[in-house]
Amino acid sequence: MTHRVADALPLTVGIDVGGTNIRASVVDGDGEVLDTVQSPTPHSARALEDALDRAVRELRRRHPIGAVGLAVAGFISDDRSTVRFAPHLPWQDAPVAARLTERLELPVILEHDANAAVWAEYRFGAAAGGHNVVLVAIGTGIGAALLIEGTLYRGSHGIAPELGHLQVVPQGRACPCGKRGCWERYCSGTALADTAIELLATDPGRSTVLAREVGRDPGSLTGRRVAGAAQDGDPVALAAIADFARWLGLGLAFVSDIFDPDLVVIAGGVSSSAPLFLDEAREEYARAVTGAGHRPLARIRTTQLGEAAGMIGAAELARAVLAEPGRRASRVARSGR
Repeated sequence: MTHRVADALPLTVGIDVGGTNIRASVVDGDGEVLDTVQSPTPHSARALEDALDRAVRELRRRHPIGAVGLAVAGFISDDRSTVRFAPHLPWQDAPVAARLTERLELPVILEHDANAAVWAEYRFGAAAGGHNVVLVAIGTGIGAALLIEGTLYRGSHGIAPELGHLQVVPQGRACPCGKRGCWERYCSGTALADTAIELLATDPGRSTVLAREVGRDPGSLTGRRVAGAAQDGDPVALAAIADFARWLGLGLAFVSDIFDPDLVVIAGGVSSSAPLFLDEAREEYARAVTGAGHRPLARIRTTQLGEAAGMIGAAELARAVLAEPGRRASRVARSGR
């Protein structure tokens, strides 16, 4: 009788701790999501930890859970125990892992959400077989992760790589980080909307769907709406997509000049619109990279695991903690088994 690898490995929970919702999933050793619960993200640290506690306990009523991993959009300490800062969450210098470990009596680890996503793609998705892999998660802004020969690179303080805040336009668009001209201000869902508004401002007489929408309520325009209008052939939306593709290609050329990856994975909400821009971005990247025409180019793929990647990666990283010496024994002693 044969058994899947997953049957011999403990189930773990991966949690995507987002600014709007908490999504917690039970994940097996093959990266398959078995069960998921979701709830709104509370606005205080205590209420958020209460909500995480409830989510894990609900899943534990249905599944035997060995460890928990949290994927967090923010700065995580290099030992993966503390949230230093998360712009959309109420934690600052918070020892979240220790507090949840005490409450749940399970090992709990933290990970930057992009790191968790690239780990999931490496183990089970688009980055399988890659050696030096960069993940670029494009949504409201840009998150990024770097994998070097199968090892996550976090930098000296757990913060690397903040690729979205590379300055690509001196004195360019203002960024919430406090700088100007960051890559994500030209290559993100937010940037798509801003570019479309700028294009309409230069030619307000254009009779397009986007022009009518912006005329009614400029603040209602989103990157998703621009992508939808581009699929319908709206000329302003298509021009904004072309600008986005150019900046994506240029940014990936910068990334390749620094890291020389063999594989780039494009993830995040904007990746669902990749057919609109990815071919043009690849062409721009091939033209702009240093030594163009005389060096191998990175393969550029889109995510295979989609929005579940962060949860799957966090769960898989938590599973690795159980293999550390002493972890399993101490867990069994605490549970009385």
